[in-house]
Amino acid sequence: MALLHGFPETHLMWREIAPILAESFRVVAFDLPGYGRSSCPVSDATHFRYSKRKLAQDVLEVMQRLGHSQFSVAGHDRGGRVAYRLALDHSNRVDRLAVLDILVGTEAWDRADARLALSFWPWSLLAQPAPLPERILETAAEAIIEDAATQWDSPSSAFPPDVRSAYAAALADADHAHAICEEYRAAATIDREHEVADLDAGRKISRPTLVLWAANSALDKWYLDAGGPLQIWRRWAGNVEGEAFEGGHFFPEVHPVETANRLLAFFGQVRS
Repeated sequence: MALLHGFPETHLMWREIAPILAESFRVVAFDLPGYGRSSCPVSDATHFRYSKRKLAQDVLEVMQRLGHSQFSVAGHDRGGRVAYRLALDHSNRVDRLAVLDILVGTEAWDRADARLALSFWPWSLLAQPAPLPERILETAAEAIIEDAATQWDSPSSAFPPDVRSAYAAALADADHAHAICEEYRAAATIDREHEVADLDAGRKISRPTLVLWAANSALDKWYLDAGGPLQIWRRWAGNVEGEAFEGGHFFPEVHPVETANRLLAFFGQVRS
């Protein structure tokens, strides 16, 4: 099973969940490029190197090298975007998919308004041309972690002090900051192109899909006129289940045991 983290986290977000899952599965927790101890590959004007298509290919190659030709995948936030791209592009390799607290990027962009601009500020800020967003990450890393911990519908206890320090360290490094921004630039450009092509071609996720989102959050409240998160996800996947979770955006860190148990119930005895 592959576990993929979000912003501004690293594989440490799974620190209490992975051991529980590992009782039933072989677990691989990734640091995505630009985060934690992962490398920061050179990008270009297309941002393809940080597109979800390329990052999903990276995950697939690592899993295959570790002996897992078929596996399940769970992703939170940015990692969720890599996870659903993996299921779209490599459905024959993915058993089951779990996405935590996201919509497909195109769905959110197409419904963007002042609420998204003010609440999801990394989407637009970090997608701006270099070097401004990079400088902000480098010089305000600790403030950004503090904002995430206290303003994103999660309690401040979501990140213990040692974990906060680890998250901030990646943001403060120039190469890592650039890589992180490149992923956001890809999300605003080439990823959207890939997703529009999926819609035009009628391509959907064929694997069973679990959608979990934060209760009383933006995802929970903003999209009621479209039927809520599950109904929107059914435009992209044929077999979808899920529900809201207490604990805010970082509910996997706030309620790790409950999150792990829900993942176990979904993934069942499929071992990967």
